[in-house]
Amino acid sequence: MITTIIVFIIVFGILVIFHEFGHYIVAKRSGIMVREFSVGMGPKVFFYRRGSTTFTLRLLPLGGYVRMAGEVDDGEEELQPGTPVTLQTNDQGVVTKINTSNKHSLFQGIPLTVTGTDLSKGLYIKGYENGDESEVKTYPVDHDATIIETDGTELQIAPEDVQFQSASLGKRMLTNFAGVFNNFILAILVFTILSFVQGGVVTNTNKINIMPQDSVAKSAGMKSGDQITSINGHKTRNWEDLSVQIQSNPNKKISVTVNRDGQSKVLSMTPKAQKSNGKNVGMIGITQSLDTSFKTKILSGFTQTWTMGTTLLGALWSMISGHFSLNDLGGPVAIFATTSQAASMGFAGVLRFLGWLSLNLAIINLVPIPGLDGGKLILNIIEAIRRKPVSQRTETIVTLVGFAFLMLLMILVTWNDIERYFIH
Repeated sequence: MITTIIVFIIVFGILVIFHEFGHYIVAKRSGIMVREFSVGMGPKVFFYRRGSTTFTLRLLPLGGYVRMAGEVDDGEEELQPGTPVTLQTNDQGVVTKINTSNKHSLFQGIPLTVTGTDLSKGLYIKGYENGDESEVKTYPVDHDATIIETDGTELQIAPEDVQFQSASLGKRMLTNFAGVFNNFILAILVFTILSFVQGGVVTNTNKINIMPQDSVAKSAGMKSGDQITSINGHKTRNWEDLSVQIQSNPNKKISVTVNRDGQSKVLSMTPKAQKSNGKNVGMIGITQSLDTSFKTKILSGFTQTWTMGTTLLGALWSMISGHFSLNDLGGPVAIFATTSQAASMGFAGVLRFLGWLSLNLAIINLVPIPGLDGGKLILNIIEAIRRKPVSQRTETIVTLVGFAFLMLLMILVTWNDIERYFIH
């Protein structure tokens, strides 16, 4: 269990860092301020600032985000009239830091009860100093001033010139796509590394290798290099064909025809039952054969990403076209269960799982649902067609609706996973 938890956190951490780093680096190069780069969700564990960005580690290892200045989901806390704050000023009386938290000991400053602010265009804050309501004092705010939020996180304010909407449409589209692009790059890198770690690239043929552990196939007389040509009379031309036949017969005797050195042999065996996605499937202890050529290894990242990507797109299209089932989706519970299986297969299993998950994340993020990168790109395309941006109010409503839909779907998927893995 401890190993699974550690692997789960590491895999999710790598996925989040790669995805969000894509948004971060392109945004910075596009002149968009990234106010926060967070790994994890929920309460913060710690943070540090570098340049204009605050890097945070949060308690729940279930995702992450970048907060770009001026974005709908920036989450900036507004300073409402009546809010008590403490101001730190420079020698010229310009505000360099605004403390909105209850930690008044962070620095010695000017206590102010806010009556009005403009931290975007006018760059000022005004209010009653030291509780004296006879006079409203106005303080200019520095362009690079910071604000300490109620949870203690210190962020840079977001003036208009560095906000997301101030960048050109092309730069905003590249920024929105950058996270998905990085996930594709990560999948390619991981699958390439995997091919060298396991000594070659798995082939989708009916030629098999025997697993070194206790193997039903080995006990029945099967050897590495054998070609499984049929199972129970069903022809098996590739790995997918033979996998279907074996997995559909847990604890049932099967007849397996193999080709060895040009000679045909018929072997009998009973696949062991093993839990997978909440169901019993048959296993006989075999793996796919490997292509060990150097060229194949080097190109494997691209070929495996393409092959797996087209398979995932086909599955996604099947769901959209009317064959949708919650069992086709997996939330944190299902991913944790899959992490356990991957961890049991060693470093190669974890690498394969990381590449598969990164590719899943890339493709799912391209789905045009508000709140996902695909939804943001759709809004960008609409803006290009209309030649003017969607109103901030419309974008906010669309994003909130999309977020609510995703949260509802996550709840349903998580409950379905709990039923599959723990109740049935």
